[in-house]
Amino acid sequence: MSSAAPAADLLQTPLHALHLELGARMVPFAGYAMPVQYPAGLMAEHKQCREAAALFDVSHMGQLRLIGADAAAALETLVPVDVVDLGQGKQRYAFFTNDQGGLLDDLMITRPPADAMANFGDLFVVVNAGCKDADIAHLKSKIGHRCEVRPLPERALLALQGPQAAQALARLNPGVTALTFMTGGVFTLASSECFVTRSGYTGEDGFEISVHQDQAIQLARELLAQPEVKAAGLGARDTLRLEGGMCLYGHDIDTRTTPVEAALTWAIQKVRRAGGARAGGYPGAAVIDAQLAEGAKRKRVGLVGLERAPVREGTKLVAADGAELGTVTSGTLGPTVNQPVAMGYLPASHAAVGTEVFAEVRGKRLPMKVAAMPFAPHRYFRG
Repeated sequence: MSSAAPAADLLQTPLHALHLELGARMVPFAGYAMPVQYPAGLMAEHKQCREAAALFDVSHMGQLRLIGADAAAALETLVPVDVVDLGQGKQRYAFFTNDQGGLLDDLMITRPPADAMANFGDLFVVVNAGCKDADIAHLKSKIGHRCEVRPLPERALLALQGPQAAQALARLNPGVTALTFMTGGVFTLASSECFVTRSGYTGEDGFEISVHQDQAIQLARELLAQPEVKAAGLGARDTLRLEGGMCLYGHDIDTRTTPVEAALTWAIQKVRRAGGARAGGYPGAAVIDAQLAEGAKRKRVGLVGLERAPVREGTKLVAADGAELGTVTSGTLGPTVNQPVAMGYLPASHAAVGTEVFAEVRGKRLPMKVAAMPFAPHRYFRG
């Protein structure tokens, strides 16, 4: 999670002063000073999110609006996802691809309800912090002539996650309970107009809240004043998303992995696949369609350790005879599942659930089994 950037060069989110006040341990992440954990510690914060509600600052992410009647059709030239048919108030997971079918970034797209379009555009898009400058340049250069690409650097982003997130947020505005998983709208929270989606990256029910930077601390304080809610940092966010079987860009997916290899084909709707009404027309479509038809040579899999030692990112995976198979891309001791869990890439021949492989850790071979994901069940609110 760290980078070599000296503290003086790091950007700060609008909640920076509050993190310091709460005793956060700050680390460099994607060019920002970010809280990795608070005094309670990662395990307590992870548990807080699984059992009650945790508040994360994700303001380092990139938020932007695409404005214009052609915005959805234009965006479909860059992603293999159905954007044109996305209903008002609905949200969808997507990814930018390159000419080789590799992933430039993954992102969230929401079509705001009609009453929110004036302030939040025809499409509201959230991209990863480390890719946002490149993503904005990509959008402007490729589709800037078809719609307005307007970054929203003045907005903060809070993630309120956990089984009690809805009851805590409903005290600020009861209307949020009408949202279901992957829907969004505009709500007034703590006197601020916020764009709220019922989504997140923990595997739990929860909300992501876009708020003007000037009101971010006030809103965070009101949320933290709710009995169910405590602050959580990047450390817990990482263990939560890994137990949820979700990819972290730059680790589990990157420009060298395709959506088929990454087991993200669920996000490519039928209408955009070969034979569909709006098939292809995005970078790398031929590569991805071929892999959809024939399968990929390697696949992202879940792995469970059969011994207690955690297996970290970068660890080599080998067969019983020592033949090199692949690499771990994320790994931790899962606090909820109470066993070592990891993700990595293996040849298709070794990707079936139950297949045993070995992780090479400090000269020792630790047995692992390919396992179904998520490791901890998703508990999204679908209504």
